[in-house]
Amino acid sequence: MRRFVIYSICIIFVFALIGTALAQRPFEGKKIAVTCNASGRKAGVSGDLYEWREEWEKMTGAKLDIVEIPMPAHLEKIIIDGMTGAYNYDGYFIGAWWYGRLIAEDFIIPTDKWYDDPKMPKWPKDLMRGQEMLYKWGEKWYGIPFDHDGQVLYYRKDILNDKKWQAAFKKEYGYDMPVPPKTLDQLYDISKFFDGKDWNGDGKPDSGIAMHLKVGGQGMFHFMSYSAPICVLPGPKVDRYHNVYDFDPETMEPLVNDPGHVRALEMLYKLARTGPAAQFGWALREAWTHFLTGKAIFCFTWGDLGALAQEPGSGVQGKLGISIMPGSYEVWDGSKKKFVEFKEPNEVGNVTGGSWHGVISKFTKNPDVVYHFMAFHATKKVSQWAAATGWDARDPGRKCQFVKPWGDMVASDYVKLGWNAEDAIEYSKAYYDNFNRKTILPYLRIRGALEYWVALDRNLSEAMIGRMTPKEALDRCAKDWNAITDRLGRKEQLKLYREAIGYTP
Repeated sequence: MRRFVIYSICIIFVFALIGTALAQRPFEGKKIAVTCNASGRKAGVSGDLYEWREEWEKMTGAKLDIVEIPMPAHLEKIIIDGMTGAYNYDGYFIGAWWYGRLIAEDFIIPTDKWYDDPKMPKWPKDLMRGQEMLYKWGEKWYGIPFDHDGQVLYYRKDILNDKKWQAAFKKEYGYDMPVPPKTLDQLYDISKFFDGKDWNGDGKPDSGIAMHLKVGGQGMFHFMSYSAPICVLPGPKVDRYHNVYDFDPETMEPLVNDPGHVRALEMLYKLARTGPAAQFGWALREAWTHFLTGKAIFCFTWGDLGALAQEPGSGVQGKLGISIMPGSYEVWDGSKKKFVEFKEPNEVGNVTGGSWHGVISKFTKNPDVVYHFMAFHATKKVSQWAAATGWDARDPGRKCQFVKPWGDMVASDYVKLGWNAEDAIEYSKAYYDNFNRKTILPYLRIRGALEYWVALDRNLSEAMIGRMTPKEALDRCAKDWNAITDRLGRKEQLKLYREAIGYTP
């Protein structure tokens, strides 16, 4: 039934979009090749390209070659293709952290000139504030909306709102259990309270939280989203101490081992002990499965989880609570060299993840065809379908993808695609709140971004499994980061970093 609805939407939309262009087929005989991560026909990013290829080819007369490249080799293969003059690729579906290198080495072109072209598919510039930053460099648009990553907190609202558990929690902790938790301390207390108890009634002890902490399992993203409220000092603009996270924008010295980051890792270490020991070897799917099968109270991760919770076999559909990440009353202030206390929790939105999307190669002979293809995927109907579909890993970040009053859709639009209506409302509100926070965790978009993150991931793991203290692990990470910066060129990296975060000395 779901597939019938999807293709009904597809057919209606395609005919409405192309009108008389169907007979003209404006790019008849042309062929383009676009790269994407090697995920196959029913998985993140690549799956969508296959899903809609036939419709787009019928519409335009062009042919699309989908070039799947394993993610670890994807960026380097693009660079080599351009440097050698092979020019095999017309466009790329990239992670947002690739911008620094692609911009610095002049590999991609702005897309502004096609936006108002009546011959092109029309998509609304309705990205949430946090997401729009990732699609632009300076004031120019390079990316075309596709995927919108950010981490939010998923929780079992049926369990947390149960009066029996609320009474037991208050008796043990001395305060009313907040639903959802507003601070990281509350998150820890609630997770610890439920860990080891049989709260799902299956006769076996269950978990407080599920996380993906395996080296190479994207655990560093957990740390970024979790630590932001402690480490990112809010302010009206980006300066040396406000709205920064990774590096000192005056010196390019790492901030990753400052007292804020150390405290955050100490707290995350404790929180991880309220989940199964196996999660230190878990990647995404294992953590998600633990939550989806009803064995964990909390999981903070991407939009995929909300959509996957609607799939057949889910144990949590209709039981989801979803909120922005909890905040912190105390925040590290680098200018004062101390923690400062806030009257209300410091809540920091994030765009943690890849936010995979299309950009146009400088070397293509058919930039208009590439733009048309990528703009097609950014149109309202395709984007709405993508936001509600679990397997495609395309998460929402635009007004057209949220339900009212936060967006253009209504809950029944999601219900038609298999969602529980209340889950769709929770989902929309949480992501709208996350991407529109006054303070957003800065995103690292400079050359070597993945190298910095891999070093962070490796050192975080040493702390999480107890081989090093959090301070020792982050001191070593800072040393690794300095080595990367010096190898790539400190002066050049500092210039790129300032451009990326919008810092003016």
